Amino acid sequence: MSRKIKVLVVDDSATMRITLTQILNQDPEIDVISSASDPYDAVKKIAENLPDVITLDIEMPRMDGLTFLSKLMKQHPIPVVVISSNAGEGSEKGIRALKLGAREIITKPKLSTPEQMEEYSIRITDAVKAASMTESVRLKPAREILADSVQSKVNPAAFTPVSNLHSDKFILIGASTGGTEVISKILKNIRTDLPGIMIVQHMPGEFTGAFAKRLNQECKLNVKEAEQGDIVQQGSVYIANGFNHLLLVKENGQHKCKLEMGPLVNRHRPSVEVLFHSAINFPAKNIVAIILTGMGSDGAKGLLELHDAGAMTIAQDEKSAVIFGMPKEAIMLNAAKKILNPEEIINWLNTAF
Repeated sequence: MSRKIKVLVVDDSATMRITLTQILNQDPEIDVISSASDPYDAVKKIAENLPDVITLDIEMPRMDGLTFLSKLMKQHPIPVVVISSNAGEGSEKGIRALKLGAREIITKPKLSTPEQMEEYSIRITDAVKAASMTESVRLKPAREILADSVQSKVNPAAFTPVSNLHSDKFILIGASTGGTEVISKILKNIRTDLPGIMIVQHMPGEFTGAFAKRLNQECKLNVKEAEQGDIVQQGSVYIANGFNHLLLVKENGQHKCKLEMGPLVNRHRPSVEVLFHSAINFPAKNIVAIILTGMGSDGAKGLLELHDAGAMTIAQDEKSAVIFGMPKEAIMLNAAKKILNPEEIINWLNTAF
């Protein structure tokens, strides 16, 4: 095993610093080297022992976490996992943190049961490990990797949102670490008359609503957090609610979103695997499934199922992926018919329908 991932915990709550330290140090691949009560204390600790990953609270005295994150990304882009509250403005700030360069976002834990403790431990340790894998990429600003330089052949008229047109074809997208900005880029540059789009982005449920709201403001598509029974419509995008798995189902002749509480699948809820697997019951010619950047293998087997059934399957290429784990696993299974970067995915979607 390679050396342990060195973590600095930054939080103004002594109780939270202790809790996070205990959780992270239980993993044999992680070592919490220090903790800090605010950004000024964090700067001193960074100078003493450079961490591989920082966990960062947003609401802190003397300097708030977003200000510190912005300064850190400009001066020394150490991978950051934001630990945020889930109340009101907190979710909006969490999404802003991702735009500023945070690699992952996690809610502050509610550890009232052993099951919640176990799930939270999985989420935080996986987030730290995923963030540590992005270090070499973080040294190159995300704006360079994902510059809006897409030269798509798009009819301007296609950017007039369509509504109330039930979709009988579907675009399914799965992503994890690094996926929020890739998804934003894709949605901002595709036609608005494409089939209904269903997206699983690994993200806590407290933040998926704010993520969908941000995308709806940025894009000309209709973007919303998926709700139970939503009818999948052309030109609309449904972001998986982070508390539940998202499935595509057909009920009473209509194609709908189904939310399903259940155990973690591939260490995730929502799981890309669950969404992709649900589409196996539909005509393969009507399905496009895309797997984007992220750690682990979530979605790879589901993509293979769809590939073998005859659906169009696409994996993001290694060069453009912040973490090549999920696409790599799919490619190794020969589950991807095409291996494309985000610009190529956009161009393919704009010309395939």
